[in-house]
Amino acid sequence: MLEYTLAESDLGDVRFSVSPLCQMSLSLRSLKDPARYPLQLPWLQRIEARRSGLDLEILLALTNDRLWTPDLLTPRPSSPLTRIEDELDGLARADPGRFVHQLSALHGIVPAVLRGASGKVLERSVDALNAYWESCFRPDWLRMRTLLESDIAYRGRQIAQAGLASTMNGISLSMKVAGNAVSLQLRHSSDNSQPVAGRGITLVPTMFTTLACAPNDRREPPMILYAARGQGGMWQPERIASDAGAIELLGVTRAGLLTALKEPASPTELGIRFGVTASAVNQHLRALRIGRLVTSTRHGRSVLYARSELGSALLGAPSTGQGQVP
Repeated sequence: MLEYTLAESDLGDVRFSVSPLCQMSLSLRSLKDPARYPLQLPWLQRIEARRSGLDLEILLALTNDRLWTPDLLTPRPSSPLTRIEDELDGLARADPGRFVHQLSALHGIVPAVLRGASGKVLERSVDALNAYWESCFRPDWLRMRTLLESDIAYRGRQIAQAGLASTMNGISLSMKVAGNAVSLQLRHSSDNSQPVAGRGITLVPTMFTTLACAPNDRREPPMILYAARGQGGMWQPERIASDAGAIELLGVTRAGLLTALKEPASPTELGIRFGVTASAVNQHLRALRIGRLVTSTRHGRSVLYARSELGSALLGAPSTGQGQVP
C-alpha cells in the first residue's frame, strides 16, 4: 500500500489534469494483454491495420509482464493543456542513463531489443512512441480527450457539491482518503508512506487502468492515475431511451439530448456520445435553450449544457437542480 500524507497547506493543491503521454504509454498495456481492457477492444480493432508499420518490438518492451511502465513515460502533467509534442520533447531531453535504469528495474534486465548505448535506446524509444501517436492516437485523440476532460468536469462538480474527500473516495475502490492521508492499495507493492511536502497531488484520468496507480519510484512527484468514467460508450454511439411524449413533441434527437442532460455536458462530449457532429448538436441545444428546456454555463474552455427544471418537468423527471452548473 502507498500512502500520501498531506499537511494542511497540501489540501488546496490537489488538482486534476490530462497527460497525452501517460495515456499513450499506459495503452501499451492493452497491446500486451488485451483481455485486461475489454472496454478498449473496439479501439484495438480500429487501430489493427495502423499498427502494421510500427516498431511493436520496442513498444511492447516498454512495459513488463505486470503491465508497469517506466516513470519517465508517465510524467506528472504540468498543465491542464499539456500537449504530446511538449511531453515527447521532455522525454527526448531526459537523462538516457536514468531511462535505461528504469527499464532494467522494470524487467530485472534490459530487454535485448533495448540494449546498446543509452542515448540510442532513448532515441529509438521516443521515435517508436512518436510513430505510435501519429498512427494510432492522433486520429482518435479528440474523442479520448473529450472523455477525459468530461471526467474531470464531473469531479469538479462533485467537489463543489460534496467536498474533496468525498469525491476522491468515489474515484476508485483502491483509493481511500481518511484524515490527512490518501492511501492506494497497489498490486505487488510493499507498504510505503510518502509526505506530499508542498508538492501537491495530481490526479490523472486514463482509459488504461483498472485500479488507481502511482509512479513506481516513490521519489517522483505525487500523482494518482485512475480509470476515467464513461468508457462504456466510448467507441459506439449512445442510445438513450426517451419519454414517448417528449419524442412526439421534440423529435428523437432533441428528446435524447434532453434525457442525456441529467448531468451537464459539452456539445463536443454529446456529439461523441451520440455519433453526430458538434455543430449539429449545437443547433439542437440552441433550440432547446430557446424553449427554456436547458441552460448553459461556461466552464473553463467549454460551454456546459444542463437540463432545466422545465426540461425535467417535460420528461416527468424529478428536479434536482440540474440546471445549475457549479
